[in-house]
Amino acid sequence: MPHCIVHYSRPLASRIPPAQLIQTVYASALASGLFQGKDIKTRALAFEDYQTGEQQQDFIHVEVRLLSGRTLEQRTALSRHVMDALLALGQQDISLTVQISEMERDSYSKHVS
Repeated sequence: MPHCIVHYSRPLASRIPPAQLIQTVYASALASGLFQGKDIKTRALAFEDYQTGEQQQDFIHVEVRLLSGRTLEQRTALSRHVMDALLALGQQDISLTVQISEMERDSYSKHVS
């Protein structure tokens, strides 16, 4: 049940459509073998205002939020799957980062209607 949130610099949308970013991250989470497709939630947020280090460089930062209980090895493999998929986009002069965060199972609520 991961929540995959793709943060990216708005100018990047002229090179990579947001729908492609979403699909890339979704496919990489699915390829990890840790989740079923129906459980992966993926969305993207564009940023107009940002700074990457000392300059304004395009970026993609993917945060994957998981319910607690996955091993460090599983979380590391997931991070690598997502990063490999981002690298496969073939973009130059861009900052790419992936963060895996755990959510406490006991405090997570969900309702689907």
